[in-house]
Amino acid sequence: MAEPPMAPPRRRSDSIHVCALSAVPHIVARSNASCLISCLQDAIPVETPERIERAKHLRLLIDDISIAMPGYVAPDQNHIRQLIDFALAWGGEGPMVVHCWAGISRSTAAAFTVLCAINPLVSEAMIAGRLRQASPTAHPNRLMVRLADLALGRGGRMVRAIEAIGPGSYATEALPFALTADQSAAGDP
Repeated sequence: MAEPPMAPPRRRSDSIHVCALSAVPHIVARSNASCLISCLQDAIPVETPERIERAKHLRLLIDDISIAMPGYVAPDQNHIRQLIDFALAWGGEGPMVVHCWAGISRSTAAAFTVLCAINPLVSEAMIAGRLRQASPTAHPNRLMVRLADLALGRGGRMVRAIEAIGPGSYATEALPFALTADQSAAGDP
């Protein structure tokens, strides 16, 4: 098995903002985002906002499913590799916005993955706990989390951390929230 990617241990100065598709223009403008991750099925086009370079807009064309189903695109290892590579290139410098349709499942799984990727020495439980504290409705896509756990070599700890925070409270659309890129104890607000 290949070595898990490791981000350089340095202080990351910015935040990751998570929202629903409907909030993207407002959150991108308010946060002055330099990067955008869209986690939506192919049928829903998302234009790259003017202030973000096309190369800094990752589109993961996936459905919100946790098992393969005919007619749907399940997240796979290739999607997660793209996400991790994008996260490591970002490195926590400049605001990032991550969204899906409702800001509840795919986007929170992507944000959790990004934070685990750029904070290799921080416990998954701590990052998941901060995710839950920031969003009572977060319900990270379990397949994305399982695949990220494998790709990052986290030995099941990402999966267990998300299971420990539970499914979150029901909502049709989450309120936007932000987490600091630096998830070390020194990164506490």
